[in-house]
Amino acid sequence: MVDLTQYLPILIFLAIAVGLSSAFVFLPMGVARLTGAHKPDPAKLTEYECGFPAFEDARSQFDVRFYLVAILFIIFDLEAAFLFPWAVSLKEIGWAGWATMMIFLAELAIGLVYAWKKGALDWE
Repeated sequence: MVDLTQYLPILIFLAIAVGLSSAFVFLPMGVARLTGAHKPDPAKLTEYECGFPAFEDARSQFDVRFYLVAILFIIFDLEAAFLFPWAVSLKEIGWAGWATMMIFLAELAIGLVYAWKKGALDWE
């Protein structure tokens, strides 16, 4: 006979995790409905992510500058993600690691200047 009592702590942990995650998801929605915070109006339903109204045809053309700005944001966000571990381990990696990061930052700066000169950051 297999003793299943050793799995009881795992089941308790899973039940607590499911309960808490459900509470964090559904409790704010319920409180918003009960307190009247859930009253959509035209200002709440406007577009906020891409800046242009949704359209019917998914193949319609629209301005590509939104994607250019998003790609530039991702590039410089990754730069920040690389800078933190580099700064923490700078003592161990020495001058070679410092020089490598300076080359990396110079390449990013050249790319930013190029994008700026081409007008990728201008929004009309």
